[in-house]
Amino acid sequence: MKQYNTIKSQYPDALLLFRVGDFYETFNDDAVKAASILGIVLTKRANGAAATIDLAGFPHHALETYLPKLVRAGQRVAICDQLEDPKTTKTIVKRGVTELVTPGVAFSDKILDHRSNNFLAVIHENDMHEGIALLDVSTGEFLCSQGTKDHIDRVVQNFSPSEIIVSRSKIKETANRFGESVYLYHLDDWAFSKEFCEEKLTKQFGTISLKGFGIHDLDLAIIAAGAALQYLNQNHQVQLSHINKVSRLEEDLYVWLDKFTIRNLELVNSPNENAKTLISVLDNTISPMGSRLLRRWILMPIKDKSKIEERLNTVDYFFNNRDIAIKLSDIIKMMGDIERMISRVAIRKITPRELAQLKRSLELIEPIISKCKGSGVDALIRLVDRMNPCEALLQLLENSLHVDPPSLVSKGGVIRDGISIELDQLREISHNGKDHLLEIQKREADRTGIQSLKVAFNNIFGYYIEVTNTHKDKVPSDWIRKQTLVNAERYITNELKEYEETILGAEGKILQLEERLFADLVSKTSEFILQIQANAACVARLDCLLSFASTAIENSYCKPSLNEGLTLDIRDGRHPVLERQLKTGESYVPNDLFLDPSTQQIIIITGPNMSGKSAILRQTALIVLMAQIGSFVPAASANIGMVDKIFTRVGASDNISSGESTFMVEMNETSSIMNNISDRSLVVLDEIGRGTSTFDGISIAWAIADFLHENDKAKPRTLFATHYHELNEIAGTRDRIKNFHVSVKETENRILFLRKLTPGGSEHSFGIHVAKLAGMPPTVIETAIRMLKILESKDYDKDSDFKEKLNSTNDPLQLSFFKLDDPVLERIRDEISTTNIDTLTPVEALMKLNDIKKLIIKK
Repeated sequence: MKQYNTIKSQYPDALLLFRVGDFYETFNDDAVKAASILGIVLTKRANGAAATIDLAGFPHHALETYLPKLVRAGQRVAICDQLEDPKTTKTIVKRGVTELVTPGVAFSDKILDHRSNNFLAVIHENDMHEGIALLDVSTGEFLCSQGTKDHIDRVVQNFSPSEIIVSRSKIKETANRFGESVYLYHLDDWAFSKEFCEEKLTKQFGTISLKGFGIHDLDLAIIAAGAALQYLNQNHQVQLSHINKVSRLEEDLYVWLDKFTIRNLELVNSPNENAKTLISVLDNTISPMGSRLLRRWILMPIKDKSKIEERLNTVDYFFNNRDIAIKLSDIIKMMGDIERMISRVAIRKITPRELAQLKRSLELIEPIISKCKGSGVDALIRLVDRMNPCEALLQLLENSLHVDPPSLVSKGGVIRDGISIELDQLREISHNGKDHLLEIQKREADRTGIQSLKVAFNNIFGYYIEVTNTHKDKVPSDWIRKQTLVNAERYITNELKEYEETILGAEGKILQLEERLFADLVSKTSEFILQIQANAACVARLDCLLSFASTAIENSYCKPSLNEGLTLDIRDGRHPVLERQLKTGESYVPNDLFLDPSTQQIIIITGPNMSGKSAILRQTALIVLMAQIGSFVPAASANIGMVDKIFTRVGASDNISSGESTFMVEMNETSSIMNNISDRSLVVLDEIGRGTSTFDGISIAWAIADFLHENDKAKPRTLFATHYHELNEIAGTRDRIKNFHVSVKETENRILFLRKLTPGGSEHSFGIHVAKLAGMPPTVIETAIRMLKILESKDYDKDSDFKEKLNSTNDPLQLSFFKLDDPVLERIRDEISTTNIDTLTPVEALMKLNDIKKLIIKK
């Protein structure tokens, strides 16, 4: 316990797994935590003269089962192993922490999600700007950026790091900023010095400066990146050769998507349970590398037209050559996660079976290169030109590694015969030992005349000869008796003991030799890290483009046309997610949409609740985003003037933890849009102002629309959905604002949603009809109708007595028959008042009377 306490004091913030014999034990508070998280038994034991201590443990071979549970629960786990063989020491076994596993630093497949990266983020700031580094140790991806606080927030939102590291002095401030969404930890402030961090990076990459990585002028990013390496070193990660470069995330290369837009468009996550997201529709990738890259593409659409068109042209080739696409997909499907496998090679934690899988995966590189070069598509040819078949490595693995090796080196049979003469000789001794034992058994039986004797083995005596009591009088004097059983005696001989030492010594030597030869093989494999990482990147890219093609084929998407203009012209556009959720037999109603800063910059969309206004807004933003990641889009045609920023303000909820109301959240998001728009922005606003009173809301919505139209610095293309029909009037005062509505068909007391975008404004929201469809009690509906009429009446005064108005019977325009305020009776009144008695025939009168009778019976 003294040894345990000494080691625990070095890692006070970590849960310490302390190896004792065949178990990993936890003590005191760690034991209570472990028992709760893992569901294992919490016990107590006496601690010498001291009081009892809590204890919880599990077998050492179950580490891979229990460790992921602890890490997923947000625990930092320090693994303390025995550093020497207990047989070689007479004192307490030397122990030490060999690895520190945290949410952001993990290699185990049972901890990681193979379809997403596991980024560790480090943030460093000064008075004006911030730097951020993002490192996935499981793949070797290392990124950094520098900019405003808003930019860093967007980076954090896009990459969703599992753990964020800051200086000790900033831990509370960062916790308030990000809340409980990520796991936070700290480094001492000295680790965030420019000289120290720059030296860490140049030493890691083997360079004299950072100019080759394009980050030499980003001091804050350099500090963040260097601190990330320092954190790995503190976590006992020293084999990091797979981290061989750092890439700069340049803000200007990607479409601006703020955290509100990512949330509102439900690109990769949704706050709604069981809801589908855009990535769930687009992700038909078949490799873990492809799935991880696709997530990044969706969250970081590009602005380089040539690169987008290169992606689109490749997707177009696969779209029109489906047999080639299928063959390539079948090849990639057989590949493992070579990106993470080569990282485990770098840290010397790859298993023999994984190394064999890496070999099989590398054998598939050549067929991929061959098929892509035969396509004649320049983009594909350039892509596979970066790939390397690694023939020398394949030959090495073919010659050295067993065809079907076990999962662990300790199980033997990892290295092929013929690689080591010594290993072959030891295997000969070990494998042929049984034959030699049979020979001894036969010889001794003939010598003694005991034909029933047998040679056997156990862990206590080793090899022995067993003779039944019937023949024990025939046992020769040179046998040594070791054990008496009920019906037999067991003996050993000098010859057996010598051969036992030979066989057991051979097995031990075989294990040591195979471990050494496998370590050499892994070391030689690590020389190909750069080539294999390049192969993984190319396969990931190819997988994403194949995924776009298969999605386009499956959902009838079209190839968008991108240009440097500012026009947005979509024909028969559809929502990529909603159309996949329709019931069998239903078809999505497509819509045309045209935006042009010179003629139709802003579209005001009105229409009933549930008619599809929000869907049209979202689908427009999603179509533009899909086009700029290189995907085909759900439309008959799409002519897209490229965007640099996509802003959305859709829906709102209280941010109670920060003391912000729905309206405050709405205004914060809208304010961010107003302050960051550009001519190339696409702005999507849904129900602005609904979080406050009607008149305030109308005034704010009007002012925002007017600002977007009249702003001298930027005139962004804008879609503005609203319930405020008063906003239709603004189109008459501003040239580039046009009114549209989502049409419905009204029949009797029912409405039919046509979901078609039509020119012109709407004067009715049909909110009460929607309430009726939702199953609202009839009395509530009737009261709502009466209230609506009062509010819409021209003589309405907000200071009037509502109770008196609701119950008033002093309306001189009503007959006494209709003073019951009954909607059915009011409808009968309307039927009678609109009937021209002078032209009514007797038959028509009877029919009209019959209609009124039906209304009464129905009621």
